[in-house]
Amino acid sequence: MINAGAPLRIGIIGAGYISAAYLRAAHCFEQMEVVVCADLNPAAAEARAREFGIKSTSVEALLKDGSIELVLNLTLPQAHVPVGLRVVDAAKHVYSEKPLGLSVAEVRPLLDAARGSGVRVGCAPDTFLGGGQQTARQLIDDGAIGTPIGGTAFILLPGHERWHPNPEFYYQPGGGPIFDMGPYYLTALVNLIGPIERVVSCGRKAFSQRTIGSGPRQGESFPVEIQTHFSVLLEFRSGPVVSLNASFDVQGHSHVPIEIYGTEGTLQVPDPNTFGGPVRHLGRDGKWRDVALTHGFGDRDYRGLGVAEMASALASGQRHRASDGLALHVLEVMEAIVNGGTTGEAVAIRSPGERPRPLKPISLLGELN
Repeated sequence: MINAGAPLRIGIIGAGYISAAYLRAAHCFEQMEVVVCADLNPAAAEARAREFGIKSTSVEALLKDGSIELVLNLTLPQAHVPVGLRVVDAAKHVYSEKPLGLSVAEVRPLLDAARGSGVRVGCAPDTFLGGGQQTARQLIDDGAIGTPIGGTAFILLPGHERWHPNPEFYYQPGGGPIFDMGPYYLTALVNLIGPIERVVSCGRKAFSQRTIGSGPRQGESFPVEIQTHFSVLLEFRSGPVVSLNASFDVQGHSHVPIEIYGTEGTLQVPDPNTFGGPVRHLGRDGKWRDVALTHGFGDRDYRGLGVAEMASALASGQRHRASDGLALHVLEVMEAIVNGGTTGEAVAIRSPGERPRPLKPISLLGELN
């Protein structure tokens, strides 16, 4: 653990599935202290609070609590901006689950309000800060594959209705493979090779209905409202072109999550929805080698690492890495992929984007700043 002074007092809004992952990892970080949980469903907040030994309260009471400095917004994607605006209006920092919002137009008022109030906005995913992604980032920065020229990324899944008891929102605007899983992959790619300049996309929908596969509603069907299969070309500002394939219609595949190709070699990058490895490198000799992780935060699920890093950055006056600028850039790319999926036309990305500062190599957990 790294002690950056008094921990930032944090409240959670949204006691659903992902809140447990954040609360399990919270004890790893002395930079933050989660003290209270709220939800529109009081019973859900009470149950989660009992499970992790924190307090539960109403959303209104949490926002009025002057001791809460940052709110972790774990609501559904459709509520990220409305809840975020309430947090900012309460003069608190906000860190949102991904995505930042459903569109660039929707999130602009949130970012403007935050600037006007002097508070910060952060956003998941934070897996790019994990040992696997940071090790790959250092290899690229050190020239292990020469100059990056291209890559591939694969998000090929059969769909979340197999395991999620209430999966409808994954098949509504703001869901699908791009808005659900895309933030992990696109954030990882921006971290590795920089901002994206142009997008060409082709989208399809294989199934008009889905059937819930688990939980009390097992066997119920619901409509699919969005495209669920995309083939995409991403042109990066620094030159590389990456092929991204993302689907909720694929029953299985044999691809690695991400490969980056350079003039001197190839790098296999681990699943960006995880914090660890494996990382593999191939040089001009044509031989693959496993690379030991050079960075911390790679041995478990550190969901909330971005919140802790944001707390550390607030304490030191630096820019936080899981930033609103990075999240806005990724959101614009996702919006371009989805909107362009019906036309196949190239879409220019206008946001400047941010390639986050790398973390330092360390032996245990790691320095956040």
